[in-house]
Amino acid sequence: MEHTDVIIIGAGPAGLFAGFYVGMRGLSFRFIDPLPEPGGQLSALYPEKYIYDVAGFPKVYAKDLVKGLVEQVAPFNPIYNLGERAETLEREGDLFKVTTSLGNTFTAKAVIVAAGVGAFEPRRIGAPGEREFEGRGVYYAVKSKAEFQGKRVLIVGGGDSAVDWALNLLDTAQEITLIHRRPQFRAHEASVRELMQAHEAGRLQVLTPYEVRRIEGDTRVERAVIFHNQTQEEIPLPVDAVLILAGYLTKLGPLANWGLELEKNKIKVDTTMATSIPGVYACGDIVTYPGKLPLIVLGFGEAAIAANHAAAYANPSLKVNPGHSSEKAEEKAPA
Repeated sequence: MEHTDVIIIGAGPAGLFAGFYVGMRGLSFRFIDPLPEPGGQLSALYPEKYIYDVAGFPKVYAKDLVKGLVEQVAPFNPIYNLGERAETLEREGDLFKVTTSLGNTFTAKAVIVAAGVGAFEPRRIGAPGEREFEGRGVYYAVKSKAEFQGKRVLIVGGGDSAVDWALNLLDTAQEITLIHRRPQFRAHEASVRELMQAHEAGRLQVLTPYEVRRIEGDTRVERAVIFHNQTQEEIPLPVDAVLILAGYLTKLGPLANWGLELEKNKIKVDTTMATSIPGVYACGDIVTYPGKLPLIVLGFGEAAIAANHAAAYANPSLKVNPGHSSEKAEEKAPA
């Protein structure tokens, strides 16, 4: 069994920042994450999407935010166990034991759960041809804008991802059509206004209330037949790519069996980010408490709280308050 002071389950933005604070307190830690690279959803789903609500950054690419977080935690020599899912959590004396999907066993004095939304997979729309053309013109995320260079793109969805990508691909795609099954959008109001301004200027096409009837082509996507869901009128659209951004199905996975107090598939925490199991803390999208908002910037704050309380639990000689980072960085960072 390999031991560290703290185990952090999840290497997304909240987990990475929690690692930074654990390192600042002079403790050892490891990340366990089923994804092949750190960054969570930011890396897996929208690395080239701008994020606008991180303090100090007017806008920042998701991949650049992840890069900065990884660089920030690097001086503290984190151990990464990527491509490895945490399966069980047990207590043995004063230690926690975590076993993983690869058969490894790790121990620690405290645990921080920063597992994001848990296991996730794209929500499919069920249109004929959708599964047939996955990987051949049907996409559920944008890993690289270059994939859509000069293409005629149909975007399906009405949330932030759909609206943001319609705008972000304006300088890349040849044509963009966005359809949504309802006239009202769930995306941020300012983004919707920008979208409609682009539509009125003829830079892209917005159609509501429309859905996809079927996706057609030979070896790759060549067209999509969409329909007005009230009149049933069909419109064939010649397209090269269908980007389906209808949300994600999430589940806790093994976390659900760890004995943590849950509320609607979220881990309940108190003001110290402590869970119902002493020594286990949580932060980020996986947690719930009165007034919780699913924002990255709040996840950073939760991570700092969870990490400092976890550090004090793992080493009772430490105070919870970490003091000023300008003083602690030189004191704690390895040479």
